[in-house]
Amino acid sequence: MVSANGVNDLEFVSLADVAEDDIVTLMNIPAVGRHLPLLTGEFSAEDCRAFLAAKQALWDTHGYGPWAFVIGGRFAGWGGLQPEQGDADFALVLHPDFWGWGRRILNRVLARAFGKMGLQEITILLPPGRENAKAVLRLGFEETAPREVGGKSFRRFRLTRP
Repeated sequence: MVSANGVNDLEFVSLADVAEDDIVTLMNIPAVGRHLPLLTGEFSAEDCRAFLAAKQALWDTHGYGPWAFVIGGRFAGWGGLQPEQGDADFALVLHPDFWGWGRRILNRVLARAFGKMGLQEITILLPPGRENAKAVLRLGFEETAPREVGGKSFRRFRLTRP
């Protein structure tokens, strides 16, 4: 496990700058897949190319989308803000070696969202069985109406600009 002692070790880079094999490996880790209800079966190289194209299309269309996170020089995962049915939704997918970095990453994303991007609110979608919903509430998010994405139901939480 990489220690979460400093944000100086954290970089936001383009997903296109990450080796596809690293993304495929991350998405196929069983502990990661348990938190991704839209991911069914093995995540292949072909899936990765479609994923990267879809994420780049978000940037091209909306001017924002997810980043890759590099911590201590290693690919740690991906996430950030992405448009979801009219909301700027925060997503976070981390390699288990980097679990514990979520709050630091969220803080950096919030600074961008409510600062440079000028957003008034963001959302987080969690599967109904996700255990960390209490942590999201402690961060100041409020639960709102559920949202369906890809035929799956998610709990939706909203944080308004302070």
